[in-house]
Amino acid sequence: MASINIESFYHQDSQTFCHLIVDGETKTAALVDPVMDYNAAGGRFSYSFISAILAIIKDRQLTLSWILETHIHADHLTAAQYVKQHAGGQVVTANCVTQVQQHFDGVFDLRSHEEALFDVLVKSGDTLPLGGSVIEVLATPGHTQACLTYVVKSDEQVSAFIGDTLFMPDVGTARCDFPGGDGAQLYNSIQTIYALGDDAKLYLCHDYPPDNRQASANISVALQKQNNIHCRQGVSKEQFIKVRQQRDETLAPPKLLLPSLQVNIRAGFLPDVDSEGRRFLRIPIR
Repeated sequence: MASINIESFYHQDSQTFCHLIVDGETKTAALVDPVMDYNAAGGRFSYSFISAILAIIKDRQLTLSWILETHIHADHLTAAQYVKQHAGGQVVTANCVTQVQQHFDGVFDLRSHEEALFDVLVKSGDTLPLGGSVIEVLATPGHTQACLTYVVKSDEQVSAFIGDTLFMPDVGTARCDFPGGDGAQLYNSIQTIYALGDDAKLYLCHDYPPDNRQASANISVALQKQNNIHCRQGVSKEQFIKVRQQRDETLAPPKLLLPSLQVNIRAGFLPDVDSEGRRFLRIPIR
């Protein structure tokens, strides 16, 4: 097996991790869940966070093959197209993303499901080459119906990039109250991730640490099984669904929900400019 190096970067504003996966022998790389800087109050976007990662890719002379989206995020805007423009790579997401697109196309009066916006659509069991290794694809729905986990195996380590499925044990698991979310599916997906083995390292998409600890990018399956407040070992599916439903009823919508969904169902493509060079996102009013 190849030697795999992984570096994680924390976007403080959205509390999101972006992970850089590198095959050490060939310098082939993949980037997981790239983040755009977006100021909702001023309607301003920029790329300072992702530009710092792109500088590392350039300085190390890495070849970026894949831009991996774990799901359609509702709490930050993807920088996938900016990454593709400046470093190459193909944008990857789940083949059932069209279900998510169709729903939110109806909300925002878009046509994303009719366009070929993502470069590669994958399903569970597919693989993507990464130098001398491969990236294995697992479908892990529940938070949304189009959630994926990407698994990379090196000489000594199984590493899984799990999106929002699990957070750190003191935070718990993903919410299931978005369209297409399902607590029973999420429970099954968590068991699929646990089956990767106690020593497998799980790379998170977010961490929301309490004041007594720093943000953590990864954790072992063993520690999740022992300590996760929602889905530790011994919790039944019925117990999990009940806890998850009770928790979801208390949650407010993410603050970047509306701009995130409009950009992310379009693989990071921003709205076209009008005749005066302006771009507009839509805010549905109920």
